[in-house]
Amino acid sequence: MASKAPVIRQIAWISIVPQLFILFLFVYGSYLIGISDFFQLGIVAYLVLSFVLRRLIPREHRLGMEQVKGKQYDSAISHFKSSYDHFTRYSWIDKYRFVTLLSSSSMCYREMALNNIAFCYGQINQGNESAYYYKKTIEEFPDNEIAKASLRLLESGKHITHMT
Repeated sequence: MASKAPVIRQIAWISIVPQLFILFLFVYGSYLIGISDFFQLGIVAYLVLSFVLRRLIPREHRLGMEQVKGKQYDSAISHFKSSYDHFTRYSWIDKYRFVTLLSSSSMCYREMALNNIAFCYGQINQGNESAYYYKKTIEEFPDNEIAKASLRLLESGKHITHMT
């Protein structure tokens, strides 16, 4: 069953260059040690490494996304907060995610975590908390258009009165 929760993936295309270089190193390394199917082995090794890195390091983020897909927003919030804390402590992993996680995302995990926390609070009708986290996202990441648009939408909803 597909989730109705919006998932936005923005790609930093320039980050693909170092990833292709890493892939080349795996293929070339397989060639140097004399493996006959060096090309296939290099690709498989790269894909396995990519899978392992993305499963282990951003674990809390991944668990939060699973909770969002299951519409369990309260528990998703705690996972995203843990993810934010983790990538704040180890900011170099997030900063160089195109190499450390083989991720082409243009948005860092801390930025995604703040947006996701705000989104989850909005889904459980806690607009003030949602606005707080969208503002925090904009403070830390001033170019985040998702947070800006979401905050404008939240703030415009406060001025709407229902006609009876």
